[in-house]
Amino acid sequence: MAILVTGGAGYIGSHTVLFLLEQGEQVIVLDNLQKGHAGALSDVTFYHGDIRDDQLLDTIFTTHSIDTVIHFAANSLVGESVKRPIEYYENNVIGTHTLLKKMLEHDVKKIVFSSTAATYGEPVQIPIQESDPTIPTNPYGETKLAIEKMFHWCQEAYGLQYVCLRYFNAAGADPNGRIGEDHSPESHLIPIVLQVALGQRERVAIFGDDYQTEDGSCIRDYIHVMDLANAHYLACEHLRKDGQSGSFNLGNGKGFSVKEVIEVCRQVTGHPIPAEIAPRRSGDPASLIASSEKAQTILGWEPKYPSLETMVEHAWNWHKEHPHGYSTENKDKQ
Repeated sequence: MAILVTGGAGYIGSHTVLFLLEQGEQVIVLDNLQKGHAGALSDVTFYHGDIRDDQLLDTIFTTHSIDTVIHFAANSLVGESVKRPIEYYENNVIGTHTLLKKMLEHDVKKIVFSSTAATYGEPVQIPIQESDPTIPTNPYGETKLAIEKMFHWCQEAYGLQYVCLRYFNAAGADPNGRIGEDHSPESHLIPIVLQVALGQRERVAIFGDDYQTEDGSCIRDYIHVMDLANAHYLACEHLRKDGQSGSFNLGNGKGFSVKEVIEVCRQVTGHPIPAEIAPRRSGDPASLIASSEKAQTILGWEPKYPSLETMVEHAWNWHKEHPHGYSTENKDKQ
């Protein structure tokens, strides 16, 4: 039996595909390459297309014996979602609806979903628990929460089994340097800071230094991308054993401030990395830290790379070798 990974050429998707292959899984990847990279994939059956393409989904489910879907394909930028909510509902919600409809038509009833901490909105407590209120503050979080609710009702009606993984800030790269993070434009803090070390930016902006935190900058929970990949594999195994459906936080349970991240990047790269204070960004909570106790207890998940230094080292090793992301040859394939 095979696992279908939608959005498998993206950052977290490609690392999950790599991890699955290392576990001996047969992997099918579907990606429209809007954000992903063909160069991040090897040794898989790849379909270049969209999850909203009914005929393509029919072909994939008919051709391959798929028992589980891992669903990454989505638009995922918070600021962009506020400006273009229709696009986010179209791609995320309607796209997942099309995928789910075809899964059920082909009697595929197990799905692991790439959800987000944005489903919570402003946290009511730290660390955040799965039972806390889900009141998103942007369309991106709303679309992810709508999908989670759709899964719940499809379980009630059709016997769908699902795991929604609400993760926090993904970081790092494959420890062996085979693949890494390449967004255009880049929106994640660690690669942005590393771009300064590479001479691609003059300095990094710290958005607000007057938060109620120890050093005044925002605190976030960072999790190594390969630890996320492992969690997706464990979620598949959980569903294969008819484990209970539900939502699970994924994080280290420890937060690092923006200033701490920059300082670790300075230590790892040996570069001074100039920084400047900029105005706060609207909607940025002071602190976001996950409680992952549920995932550890039920899925048997435990982070292998909890150290921020390790995450930065793995990211730096890849960015040094690929200062402009994936090679020109790989981009040409897209």
